[in-house]
Amino acid sequence: MYFVVTAFVLRAFFRRRPGPDAAEPVRPTAAQEQPLGRWVWGGTIATAAVLIALLVGEVIAGRSIQRSLTEPDPVSVRVTAHQWWWEVRYNDPAPSAAVTTANELHVPVGRPVHIDLQSSDVIHSFWVPNLHGKKDAIPGHPTRTTLRADRAGEFWGQCAEFCGMQHANMRFVVIAEDEADFNRWLDDQRKPAREPTTDGQKKGRDVFVNGTCATSHTIQGTPANGRVGPELTHVAGRPRIAAGTLPVNRGNLGGWVADPHGIKPGVRMPANPLKAEDLHALLDYLESLK
Repeated sequence: MYFVVTAFVLRAFFRRRPGPDAAEPVRPTAAQEQPLGRWVWGGTIATAAVLIALLVGEVIAGRSIQRSLTEPDPVSVRVTAHQWWWEVRYNDPAPSAAVTTANELHVPVGRPVHIDLQSSDVIHSFWVPNLHGKKDAIPGHPTRTTLRADRAGEFWGQCAEFCGMQHANMRFVVIAEDEADFNRWLDDQRKPAREPTTDGQKKGRDVFVNGTCATSHTIQGTPANGRVGPELTHVAGRPRIAAGTLPVNRGNLGGWVADPHGIKPGVRMPANPLKAEDLHALLDYLESLK
């Protein structure tokens, strides 16, 4: 339709017109106007037919999607958007069984996932292009969206509403897996952090708990109970950190802890100028949290 309209516009633009010395513009005769009228009517009918066909397809697809997303026994998740990361909490009737993670959403294949969406600061938009449409997260106005993965795999999501300096680096991953694998992952997430086994890990836990980290982050099974930043009980088991910016490895963890603004300018996490031995001990501990 776009190319057809463009062709008519170009034809009208390049048509021969009377010169500036013409006494009056040459107007088409009735015989010349008749086929033009048929073209106009034909174009109008064709446009209406295309729009009606798209409308019918939209209704059929929408009803099919709605039926698939209203199946019984959905997974209930609360997603909170922050500048610039995603907090994911798996709801459970028993509060002690709820699970909180960051920037990753595990879902069982074939089951709908009801997502209660909210924002803690500015307007964000939750979007997983290969699974469902986007939904805005507006401060003070909780909304809900639903998605379902019909095959196993990883599906990347993105904030789709400009939300500040690091909007482009506000990513997350949806990991669709078999029901058994999903339940196994969920059970593992309910466990507290592993106890440190080496001297370096023990020292690293002390650095974490007694330093500024504990004021912003939570590690289950330790006194660290901060609510500002992501929950880190199983941080080493995640594929990436900093909302999809960096893959998880020792070098990236160290760079992120020491100088997050050098990696993601404007992020709310402060720099941590630790001594070298303290930083390496902290990394030993963080790498054990799987």
